[in-house]
Formats: sequence, C-alpha cells, structure tokens
Amino acid sequence: MRLPRTLQVRLALGIGLLLTLLWIGAATVTAVKLRHDLDEVFDSTLQETAQRILPLAVVDIIGREEEGVTQHLASIRPHNEYFTYIVRDREGRVLVQSHAADPSIFPAYDGPGFRQTSTYRFYNDEALRGSIRISVAEPLAHRGEAARELQIGLGLPLLAVIPITLIAVALVLRRSLAPVRRFRDGLAARGVRDLSPVETRGLPGEIAPVADTLNALLSRLQAAFDAERSFAANAAHELRTPLAGAIAQAQRLRSETSDPSASQRAAEIETSLKRLTRVSERLMQMARAEGGRLRIGTPADLRPVLRLVVEDFARLSSADRLALSLPEQPVMSDIDPDALGIVIRNLIENAMRHGTPDTTIEVKLSPDVRLSVSNECEVIPQEILERLTDRFETRGASSAGSGLGLAIVATIAERVGGELRLKSPIPGKASGFLAEVTIPAS
Repeated sequence: MRLPRTLQVRLALGIGLLLTLLWIGAATVTAVKLRHDLDEVFDSTLQETAQRILPLAVVDIIGREEEGVTQHLASIRPHNEYFTYIVRDREGRVLVQSHAADPSIFPAYDGPGFRQTSTYRFYNDEALRGSIRISVAEPLAHRGEAARELQIGLGLPLLAVIPITLIAVALVLRRSLAPVRRFRDGLAARGVRDLSPVETRGLPGEIAPVADTLNALLSRLQAAFDAERSFAANAAHELRTPLAGAIAQAQRLRSETSDPSASQRAAEIETSLKRLTRVSERLMQMARAEGGRLRIGTPADLRPVLRLVVEDFARLSSADRLALSLPEQPVMSDIDPDALGIVIRNLIENAMRHGTPDTTIEVKLSPDVRLSVSNECEVIPQEILERLTDRFETRGASSAGSGLGLAIVATIAERVGGELRLKSPIPGKASGFLAEVTIPAS
C-alpha cells in the first residue's frame, strides 16, 4: 500500500488513526473497569437484599402457627423482578418465596456466600444457627444487558466524536500548512527562467531553512546568468566598432587593389566580418531576450510595429517579395514593442536567407494574436525541424546564418508566455516552411 504523497494527508491520516485507536482503547478500558464496578454493585445489592429480607422472614416464620408451610408473596403491581429469593429451613423446605421465584433454579444450600451457575448469580445467608436460610438470585442476562447498554453508551458518542475530531485535525493541519502550500504553488507557477526569490513568510521552522537555502541558490544562479548575459551583450557591443572598421578597410582594399587574388581574399574577409557582425547582433538580441523585461503591462496595438518592420525590409529588398496581412481591428498585447520587433526581424531574415529566391514571403497577424511568417522552400525533415530552435543550429553545414535567429524567437515567446511552432511543409501545401508565434493577448 502506497502512502499519500502530500504531507497534509499523511499527517491527517496518522493523527486521525492514532486518535481513533486511543479513543477505542480508552473506551475499552473504561468499559472493562465499569463492568467490574457494576458486578460489585450488583453483588452488594444481592447481599443487601438478603440481609434486609432475612430478619423479616425470621419474624414471620417464628410467628406462624403451622410449620413447613410455603408462603408465596404476591406483587402489589406488575413489575420486572430482577432479584428473586426463597427462604428454606434446614431440611430444604421452602418457607417463603418471592412471587416470581422458581425454586428449581436454586441449587442446594451449601453455606453463606456467593455462588454462580451458567445463568444465575446467587447469594446465600442464614439465621437462627442455620435453621432458616435465604438464597437471592439474579439472572446473569440482567448484568449482560446492563453491560451492553453501558458499552453502547460509551461507543455511540465515539461515532460522533471521532469524525468531528478527524475533521478538526484536517482543518487545523490545512490552516497550519497553508504557508507550505503557498510556497509550493509559488514554485510551481513560475517559469523555467524565473529565478526571483520565493515568498517564505509564515513557513514552519522545519521548512524555512530549506526555503532560505533555495532562495540563496536561486540568487547565485541569477547572478551567474546575469554575468553571462552581461558578458555576451558587452562583448557584442564592443565588437561593433572594430568590426565596422575592419569591414571598411576590407572594402577599401578591394577598391584599391588591382590584383584579382588579393581582391578575392579581401571579399572573403569582408564576408566573414559581416557574418561576425550578424552573430554579435544576435548575441545582443539573445541577451535582451533572456535578461530584459519583455512585457510592459500596458496593452498596445501590434499592427504599427509590423508595418514599420516590413517597410524597413521592403526598402532593403524587393518591395513585392513581402506580403503583409493584418486584421482590420486593433490587435492588443502588452509585449514590449522592441521584443516584438526582434521576433519579426528574425523570422523575416530567416525566411529571406533560407527561402527560395524571388518567392513571396507571407507575414500574417491574426486577430487571436498569432504571428506567422511563411516562405517557399524544400520540405525540411522533421528531425532537423525539431532542432532549429537550438542555439547555433542551422539547416545544414553549408547553410548561411548564425543559427541564433529562431532560438531568439523561441526564447522571447517562452518569456512572454507564448510559443513558437515550426511546420514544414506549410499546412495545405506540399512544400514550404511556416514559423508561427503565439503572443499573449490583452
């Protein structure tokens, strides 16, 4: 049998079971003690009855004119007679008996004291040097019935007390463990990149050190990640100027040399430097995606940002290659416009770089805040498609690009609570590539 996983249920079951056993044990011990006391009370009653009736019977028997006559005492009114008695002489003749007494149940007189059979409890006593003897009988069933009523009287309250106690234990535990549940829910609700301290207010002394240790670990991780992002951003930023200067020198070398081989080498250097520039820009975008605040809390229409980015690309390339589709009504979201611009630029650049040349790239924003960019290309195998959001992962060894564009888009989508989906072929077509980003709506 597997124990419940939650501490609250385990404690409630354990304490409830322990209290139940304690209640049952206490009730059992009480019932046994009361049964013993009950037997003493009934024995005392038997003895008292015999000692009260015997003197009266002696007076009555001595005053009789005729000896050996049995006198039956009549009842004044109907009642349950739990104690019956007979008075006998030395020869065993019944001289007096109660109205419900059955002489056949009384054993032969064998001296004063208590006697017991399987069905009756007796008390014997005598007077006038044993010439007059009394025996009082009580059915054992009477005592058993009294004991059962006593046990029922002890047991019935338990049927109500135990459930009330269990409910009270559960409520107290639930209230006591409320800070632990808040701590658990706080951990469960945060994203994989949320390293902020967890609320520890009200935690029990047994749990608080664990929470403090966890917060200290999160702080160290946050510091390490911040240092890593800061290094990447600073390095990329510092590389901008020397890279631009190196590219300018390579271009000047190409224009000034008349040697074809030197011009070719200068062109290769320029291409490599431009690629390094793109990588540094992507590193800065990645640092922005991982470290910045990507939701501003104030909803804004996303359509103007898309128009601006698409117009920028249209000025740099063929204007008719980009097809923008926007809904007529505003599409509201609190995503940072800069983050949205990074997402759109990376998706469009990815489509231009890897799509079939001179084919239309469709950029679409749906009313339910889904941004999609699709382009024509050969079908990308599923195993490659699944790795395209990994850092520095490209479509192939000879593919152009840094391998960071889709990774940046996936990071931003995750940070804002959305998702990036990659599909190839385009749904409803036999080829092409589709990147779709869901953005939280406001």
